[in-house]
Formats: sequence, structure tokens, C-alpha cells
Amino acid sequence: MTSAVPMPEGISEEVSGQVSEEDFLRLDRQICFSLHAASRAFNSVYRVVLKDLGITYPQYLVMLVLWEQGELPVKKLGEHLRLDSGTLSPLLKRLEAAGLVRRERSARDERSVVVRPTGEGTALRERALAVPRRIVSATTFDIDEIRELRDRLDRLTAALDEAALEEPTA
Repeated sequence: MTSAVPMPEGISEEVSGQVSEEDFLRLDRQICFSLHAASRAFNSVYRVVLKDLGITYPQYLVMLVLWEQGELPVKKLGEHLRLDSGTLSPLLKRLEAAGLVRRERSARDERSVVVRPTGEGTALRERALAVPRRIVSATTFDIDEIRELRDRLDRLTAALDEAALEEPTA
């Protein structure tokens, strides 16, 4: 016999009754798995859409930040993308080999490396303008649904970041 566990406060009416412990552990009940599956599906679509640009999805994210910000210290770029240097450095190395970015020591602080798009990297932005439209089309969501989902995901990320800060470390 399974015991019932009350749902946390704020759960929608649809699931607000008692849910068995076994139901809590069902894969289809896990928001983390839904996000994981959606992320993998996004990556599959981006792989197709970005093929013509000759870059991968993580490289596209790097270029988005650089198109928006211009020149940035590698550390700041990593903060924007939520990537550590062990993940970001190989991405930048491949983008540099492709002629899309340039890395160099900061003139102000020799310990810091800055990255900026090259002329070719800046020109790629023009070709990338169609990417968001193709991605939105693939979702079958209208623009309001996209904005709402993005806003909810931003709130979720902030809440989870806060919860992670509150967790005691061993």
C-alpha cells in the first residue's frame, strides 16, 4: 500500500489532490525530464537550422552575446552563458579557428582575455537573422505563447538558482 503525499502549496487544481509516492517518481511527472526532452528537441532543430551558418547551437549562443555586447572578457561571456571556462574555452577555440571571433589579452589587464567578433563573425549576424523566425515556426507557438513560456522559464531559473544557494553544502 502506498502512502499519499500532499502536493506543495501552489500546485494547480488539476493535480492538487493526494498523489501517491509512486506517482511522484514517474518519469512523465518530472518537470526536469520535460525540460530535458524539450532542450534536446530544440538542439535537434537548431542543428538543422544552423547547419547553413556552419556553427553549432553553443557557438550560436556565444555569437548572440558577442553581437549584442561587442567585446567582452571571457569571464563575463561565461557568466552571460552560464558556462565554465572548461566548456567555453574549446567553443571559443573552434570559433576562432573558423575566423568568427578573436581572442587577445586585455590592454587594461594582462591577466584577462577578451573576445570579440571578427568582420566575418559580424557578417554572420546578417545570415543569422532568419534563425529565430525558423525556430519560432518550429514550435508552432504564437509570439505571445513564446514570451509567456520564456518569462516562466526565467522565473523558474531564478527560483532554482535561489534554492540552490539555500541548500547547505556538505
